[in-house]
Amino acid sequence: MSTFQGVDERPCDCFYRRATKRSSEDLICVTYDRPFIQKGLKAGNRICPRTQQVLSHTILTPNHLVREMISQWCKNRGIELSDPVLLVNEDGITESERDHFLSLLQKMSSGLPEQKEAAKELRSLTKRMPSFRALFGESIHAIPQLLSPLSEGKFEDGIHPELQEDVITTLLNLSIHDNNKKLVAESPMVIPLLIEALQSGTIQTRSNAAAALFTLSALDSNKALIGKSGALKPLIALLDEGHPLAMKDVASAIFNLCITHENKARAVRDGAVRTILKKIRNRMHVDELLAILAMLSSHPKAVEEMGELGAVPCLLRVIRETNCGRNKENCIAVLHTICLNDRTKWKEIREEENTYGTISELAQNGTSRSKRKASGILDRLNRTVNLTHTA
Repeated sequence: MSTFQGVDERPCDCFYRRATKRSSEDLICVTYDRPFIQKGLKAGNRICPRTQQVLSHTILTPNHLVREMISQWCKNRGIELSDPVLLVNEDGITESERDHFLSLLQKMSSGLPEQKEAAKELRSLTKRMPSFRALFGESIHAIPQLLSPLSEGKFEDGIHPELQEDVITTLLNLSIHDNNKKLVAESPMVIPLLIEALQSGTIQTRSNAAAALFTLSALDSNKALIGKSGALKPLIALLDEGHPLAMKDVASAIFNLCITHENKARAVRDGAVRTILKKIRNRMHVDELLAILAMLSSHPKAVEEMGELGAVPCLLRVIRETNCGRNKENCIAVLHTICLNDRTKWKEIREEENTYGTISELAQNGTSRSKRKASGILDRLNRTVNLTHTA
């Protein structure tokens, strides 16, 4: 596969390209202007324009020979080249800023004061400048260097909490960049360190670790990787603690992960149903948690556990008290599944209907899905009553 090689200068604003080909089967060596390559890469392009193959990496290699030829050509004609240190690429990153980025990564292997200073600046730069997030994708060593203070265990008193928060938050910033999601998640140390942060960090660190898992789980391959790594159990434990700062990020991460069937089973095994029902009863983040509960209701073990833990009266009460159509819809969908799988719950449903008419009201005024599920429950109720009378 042919590779790109970046040229640092662009004389006279011309697009310089040089290609050689020895035979029809030889690889073509192409040299492009660096800003043009970077513009394509930052736009998400990962296909070689000549071979149409996926690029194996996005690290740009300067072509010093061509650069020297351009420099000599300009010198012979009295043309002054721009200083490459001041040359700004498409994302607004100068060579001096790139060098600063590399020096910050080097400091992450120094003493604690230098690590803290570098981590804080990397956190700030990756928050403010998308171009700095993209820089981490240019080298396979960048993320391991960032994480080295947390992975080497060099401090007798454990990981410094402020340093851990800055590094984990930098990971969150990196994961926002779409082209980084796969790279970040598949870096061997990332998921274990995020899980450790969920368990041992400050509440801000734990919240940001959950948010990082949420953004990384946008990719299906990452959902599987994060689930296999055991992240759901500490996420559910943090949800159970109920700290207001972390609840939304944790619920979002659990929801995203549970889109896959394998992670639903893991969440049920790790106590998600019990924790979610407890929080719903306490009126904590009901919208998000009902959505997770509705998703888990496609798993037989979850449905069985919901019936045992008193989900039916809890969900009926939510339907009566909420004005949110989506919440009513999620409640009735879960109730429909429970009732289809457990006939012992029909008595509770019938008593609710006789006292409040909850299901009938939803069958008339709910969303289209709510009407369908509510009508299904009412049909079952009427059928049961008719069968009883016939008997």
